[in-house]
Amino acid sequence: MVDEKLEEFLRNGKDWSRLKTSVPGIFVLKMPAYKSSPSRLAVEINPVDGNGNPKKKRGLVIRDQEELKEFLELIQNDKLKKLMAEIDQINPKKKEQKGSEEVLEI
Repeated sequence: MVDEKLEEFLRNGKDWSRLKTSVPGIFVLKMPAYKSSPSRLAVEINPVDGNGNPKKKRGLVIRDQEELKEFLELIQNDKLKKLMAEIDQINPKKKEQKGSEEVLEI
């Protein structure tokens, strides 16, 4: 069933559109054809607000499992965690936004 929904989204989804999944913050993104590369799907990781809508215009786009592995290694780096803790202390807090959309169960 997930495969069918993904194939349908690849065929009929609008370029750069997002499909929500059952995991808040994980979206399927339809990327447009570019030069000799056909349209394809990617995963977008983007924090969500209280209504499940993306907080950022564009999140982290992951095109394949190799990219996922590379990003996971970077994200799990202790130095990044320390840097983010320091940045959190300095930056002001943000407000949440509201809205709703269709959800893909994964």
